[in-house]
Amino acid sequence: MAIQNTALTTTASAIYVSSGNSAVTTVHLCNYSGSSVQANVYLAPSTGNVANGTTVIYGNVTIGAYNTLIIYQEKFVMSNGDTIWANVSAPSSVTATVSSLGF
Repeated sequence: MAIQNTALTTTASAIYVSSGNSAVTTVHLCNYSGSSVQANVYLAPSTGNVANGTTVIYGNVTIGAYNTLIIYQEKFVMSNGDTIWANVSAPSSVTATVSSLGF
């Protein structure tokens, strides 16, 4: 099992890149600020990108102050180079933590 942490900004960036075949078991977006923020999460194949908006899986989800969005019911089975991206409405407010298994 691997764990990866990423500080989110207002620009969508990769929070996980699959190296080989993998399964993402949970994604936590922890808002450590005193204000609510909106978050977007994207799931893109190795040949895709997030620019066209067709890869969004969570759009403008509000995360309350000092609260956490936990994505755990969906397990993402990913191929080499597939990516999970995220961004938020306010920089320096949210950390993304991704837990994954390689197989």
